[in-house]
Amino acid sequence: MVTNDLAAPTASPLQIARARGRVRGRLILLGPAFVAAVAYVDPGNFATNSTAGARYGYLLVWVVVVANLMAMLVQTLTAKLGLATGRSLPELCRERLPRPLNRVMWVQAEFVAMATDLAEVIGGAVALYLLFGIPLLPGGIIIGVAAFAVLALRSRGFRTFEIAIAVLLGVIVLAFAANLLAADSDPGSAMSGLVPRLQGTDSVLLAAGILGATVMPHVIYVHSALSRDRIPAADDAERRTLFRGQRADVLIALAAAGTVNLAMLLIAAATFHGTAIPGTDSLEGVHAGLGQTVGTAAAFGFAVALLVSGLASTSVGTYAGEIIMQGFLRRRISLLLRRLITLVPALAILAIGLDPTRALVLSQVVLSFGIPFALIPVVAFTRRRDLMGNLVNHPLTTAAAVLVAGLVIVLNTFLLWQMIGG
Repeated sequence: MVTNDLAAPTASPLQIARARGRVRGRLILLGPAFVAAVAYVDPGNFATNSTAGARYGYLLVWVVVVANLMAMLVQTLTAKLGLATGRSLPELCRERLPRPLNRVMWVQAEFVAMATDLAEVIGGAVALYLLFGIPLLPGGIIIGVAAFAVLALRSRGFRTFEIAIAVLLGVIVLAFAANLLAADSDPGSAMSGLVPRLQGTDSVLLAAGILGATVMPHVIYVHSALSRDRIPAADDAERRTLFRGQRADVLIALAAAGTVNLAMLLIAAATFHGTAIPGTDSLEGVHAGLGQTVGTAAAFGFAVALLVSGLASTSVGTYAGEIIMQGFLRRRISLLLRRLITLVPALAILAIGLDPTRALVLSQVVLSFGIPFALIPVVAFTRRRDLMGNLVNHPLTTAAAVLVAGLVIVLNTFLLWQMIGG
């Protein structure tokens, strides 16, 4: 009897995914960028974009659009880094940088994670106060516990966590879409806002704030880890296929986040610009103003979106802390302890009664400080063929990335100087 000793070839994970069907095979490639996109619609964005619309109408529409394009480039490079190297950015820093510098990178990254959580917990607590009248400190505790529940979904796999975050992002998109329709903004004036121009020193500062806050360092760490943990590539051809999927993921997710940011500005321009409504530079003021001008439903939608934003963002921020410690130090702590470490500063600020909007501003100072530590290594690593293989940057891509990184770093340095000096 003749037997065939040749084993049948084993299908690669990508081939198995494709075997699920054309639609399901493509959908399974999506997810990591939706987690990253949440950082672009966090509570800090709510106040910044609303202030831009209230003060200058549609003048700074172009700034929001440019900021979103910059974010797409940065997150595409970040996803490519994890996919090509099989390492997260913190892991690559540990392997490639001198030990003292790596420790400095870790310390600043931990502060970034805490500052991120501070902003998101405070934003979520403000939302609970607006919706239910819950005082800020108990509200912060509720947000912290609820975020822990979202994080616990990772025990069922990264896919479940990604889907949960994508659903929360979808709620934010729907809330602002409904409010935009109710606000009756002027499409013609909105289109005119695409022409780059500024109006006085204050508009320059606000434009710098929108652009400078485009890149959140913690989502660079997270996105590189999520793309690393996706479907492993069997060869260069599969790696390119997976990168195309990651690129589509970034375009879809960041387009959704950009739409929300644009809607924030358009709603404020249509309802607040040219009026005497006070307090539109704070979350509470925007909520009250929407209730006065558009209606109770609009104010409710704003508060719900703020609550969902805080919940989703703080979950991602805590996850970033885990990625940071694991990558830079090759150590892990329990999720509960990690949650407590990042939650305590936010609760302390709420307990002493510091103004929530002021606390959000202070958190942005820390995030601004962390920008170069995340951006520079991403650009440096993705231009190296020995690391990236066939996914190495095209020279024009590197040039664009250097330009974007330089612009973001300069703007954040400018904002940092303004905040400290002012």
